[in-house]
Amino acid sequence: MDIDKIPEWILALEQEDATFFKNFILLSGSLKEIAKLYGVSYPTVRLRLDKLIQKIELYQKKEEQPFQSFIKGLAVDSKIDLQTAKLIIEKYKESQGGK
Repeated sequence: MDIDKIPEWILALEQEDATFFKNFILLSGSLKEIAKLYGVSYPTVRLRLDKLIQKIELYQKKEEQPFQSFIKGLAVDSKIDLQTAKLIIEKYKESQGGK
């Protein structure tokens, strides 16, 4: 496959997320098997998968709303808390005339 045909969201994955995604595919999507592989609980794997899904969804929206997607990404990565992210986005929308 040519690199220019690889979806942007795949290229945007961090190495750790790409490895998780690869293992998920190789283990036929079995969260139970992923939990065994990583030596963690099923809920921990479910949370990790949910965060990966959020990252992919955010990347797809990034072109439409780059600043808001960036702030949401910080919250998904636990770099800022959800309340702070909401406050920043609200203030940004106000500064843009409520868009």
